[in-house]
Amino acid sequence: MSSSASIKQNSPKKPIFTRFLDAVEYLGNLLPHPITLFAIFCVAILVTSGIAGYFEVSVIDPRPEGASGRAADGMIHVVSLLNAEGLQRIVTSLVSNFVGFAPLGTVLVALLGVAIAEHSGLLSAAMRGMVMGASKRMVTVAIVFAGIISNTASELGYVVLIPLAAMMFHSLGRHPLAGLAAAFAGVSGGYSANLLIGTVDPLLSGITETAAQMLDPSYSVGPEANWYFMFVSTFFITIAGAFVTEKIVEPKLGKYNEEEAAEDLSNDSVGKLTDIEKKGLKFAGVAVLLVSAVLAWTVVPADGILRHPVTGEIAGSPFLRSIVAFIFIFFAIPGFVYGRVVGTMKNDRDVIDAMAKSMSSMGLYIVLVFFAAQFVAFFSWTNFGQVFAVGGASFLQNIGLTGPMLFFAFILMCGFINLMIGSASAQWAVTAPIFVPMLMLVGYAPETIQAAYRIGDSTTNIITPMMSYFGLILAVATRYMKNLGIGTLISTMLPYSVVFMVGWSLMFYIWVFLLGLPVGPGAETYYTP
Repeated sequence: MSSSASIKQNSPKKPIFTRFLDAVEYLGNLLPHPITLFAIFCVAILVTSGIAGYFEVSVIDPRPEGASGRAADGMIHVVSLLNAEGLQRIVTSLVSNFVGFAPLGTVLVALLGVAIAEHSGLLSAAMRGMVMGASKRMVTVAIVFAGIISNTASELGYVVLIPLAAMMFHSLGRHPLAGLAAAFAGVSGGYSANLLIGTVDPLLSGITETAAQMLDPSYSVGPEANWYFMFVSTFFITIAGAFVTEKIVEPKLGKYNEEEAAEDLSNDSVGKLTDIEKKGLKFAGVAVLLVSAVLAWTVVPADGILRHPVTGEIAGSPFLRSIVAFIFIFFAIPGFVYGRVVGTMKNDRDVIDAMAKSMSSMGLYIVLVFFAAQFVAFFSWTNFGQVFAVGGASFLQNIGLTGPMLFFAFILMCGFINLMIGSASAQWAVTAPIFVPMLMLVGYAPETIQAAYRIGDSTTNIITPMMSYFGLILAVATRYMKNLGIGTLISTMLPYSVVFMVGWSLMFYIWVFLLGLPVGPGAETYYTP
């Protein structure tokens, strides 16, 4: 027998799950950059719209007669963009598609305020104070909770909290990878959960609104659309993440062996908050209370100036429609106060520099939005979204999958797609124009559909190498285990992904369908045309 045959015969066969992850990584690596992907999708829509238009593809319009946008013949026809009229529309609308894309302005404005709080050092100090101020008994809970809260400031949790959590566990004599895993689970696995409305909320709601308007041009989805559900989800993810860490992950890792480290860890200590940082946090806390009091004054009284001018209700009020502006204020003022106290911000120039640095880091996002905006516009012009939605809704009705169980399948599908398209906005920009109108036709409101999407998108972030910060997490992990590979990291995070997926989906079902609670202020569970 040849030596090569002998080696092949004696090679251990990889477990099914390992082979599955290898396949996901291979397929994910075959995908082009998300920006290139959107450009390809735009070209594909042009070609397929020309083919569908030539064959006069159409479906029956389910909207009642007289509804806005309904054709006289009662049909929805695919509109070809592969002609002179289509080319004219494309070139004349290129700029307006971009600047009118709902998530662009809202995210940039919200981020300006967050940037002040981040660059002044407020968010980092608050996070360190939260984690380091916890007792040894509660440190795991504090780390997962801090990870969830850090999502408000995007990359801060990845860059600051995850290395900090590993160092803290090591200093307590616990396995540092357990601390890393707990923080990673909170930051990325619980990505959509939060106590506050953050930058991801206007980003997703803008895409959802655009998709919903394919079916109902007057429909609007605000950044607060999922706030109730995501607020409560924060505590579920915190408890579930701490449970998995202490009952599954840490026992599996066992006692840490210092010899496994890639470097000397004798100086691996966690710096405590200084007196000036504590003073800054106190003054920032006072600023938060004052800002909150002013905002409450505008909506709590029955005659509050930001209540709805006609109904006097909070639903549909200027307050809710201006959430992005309040995110800016809520972070900018305490951030500047903290910066003044600790000396990181002394004048308006420092504030401007902080905002400018934040905007300079958004170059890739702006380029992505340009191509995503064209894709969404093309998809809407061709009526593909409505045709797919009607066809998909008819299919679901024919097989009888229109009840709440539909959402379990939807969440699983979103989680699977997320293994290969790690960006929440990129995935939703592709899938929302199809699934939002489709599930609206089955009878569900866009806010409910978006909440379900966020569960699927979040829970598999921690087990896909396609996640943008996965390489950074791996680099931090190898500091403590020099021979650690992607497979080890993914297998460590897998219990979190499974528990979050199952538990969060069940919580969604109980919250929405058993208790009948709204996922956000003024949000409906069911859609009625």
